[in-house]
Amino acid sequence: MKRYRQTFEEISASLIPIEASWLDSHAEGVIALLKHLPEKAAYADADVAALLATNFEQATTAIRLFLDVSKDDYTHRMQELLGPGGIGKKRYLADPPAYLKALNQLELCKLMTQAIHQPLHWSDVLIERLKGGRGSAIKGQTRGRGMEDFVEGIVRSIFSDEQVAVRCRFTGAKGQSTEKADFAIPSANDPVILIEVKAYGATGSKQTDVLGDIARIVEEKRHDTVLLLVTDGITWKQRTNDLRKLVALQNEGKIHRIYTKSMAEDLRSDLETLRSENDFQPTP
Repeated sequence: MKRYRQTFEEISASLIPIEASWLDSHAEGVIALLKHLPEKAAYADADVAALLATNFEQATTAIRLFLDVSKDDYTHRMQELLGPGGIGKKRYLADPPAYLKALNQLELCKLMTQAIHQPLHWSDVLIERLKGGRGSAIKGQTRGRGMEDFVEGIVRSIFSDEQVAVRCRFTGAKGQSTEKADFAIPSANDPVILIEVKAYGATGSKQTDVLGDIARIVEEKRHDTVLLLVTDGITWKQRTNDLRKLVALQNEGKIHRIYTKSMAEDLRSDLETLRSENDFQPTP
């Protein structure tokens, strides 16, 4: 093959949009199912049962659309109501009344009635596109930033502003490279405490991202630098293997401690202890 020396301009000029359709056979089935759903003044369990009897997987997607929840959220909510185990067709057929009762507890029939009898305006279509596109990304970003702000409030109540580097790159153990961290105390140049915040479900915070980010921090930091991880999100319960890997890192001493939002007082107490042990001056 001939040798080439390409340029940015050459490649950039040749770029074209990559078109992709969201409409696959499953989506087509869901659309057909919804179009054939009979309009009624109000819906009951029998109507939901009839829906599930058509095509269970497609009907489940339609149900999630009525409930306006993600697949992970739907799975978690149904498992909380039904108990441990799957929530698929076998679970439904094993005890239809219990399954329908769980859906009723999620107010499915009420939401079906509201959706089908809600007057539509042309702008509603565009609003749904906005919600599914930019809105989905904003929701994830807001969830992540909300967790960071929550932790930052605790950190700044214990340490002075000069002792807190936020969303920074800290200097590694060898002093030759850096790595990202959400908080470095008392400085990014020589951190004694590092805090990483991960809200599962937030943009850029998939489990694989969490593990990769933590692994890079562990590799880069000094062994005696305390690493704290604050994470939350019920969808961790659907991805338990990666959560176990994080716990294993904590058990090995690579993460000093893992916190969730409900453990805020534990985080505050531990940070106060670390401030005292390292003789940091308390915040005024």
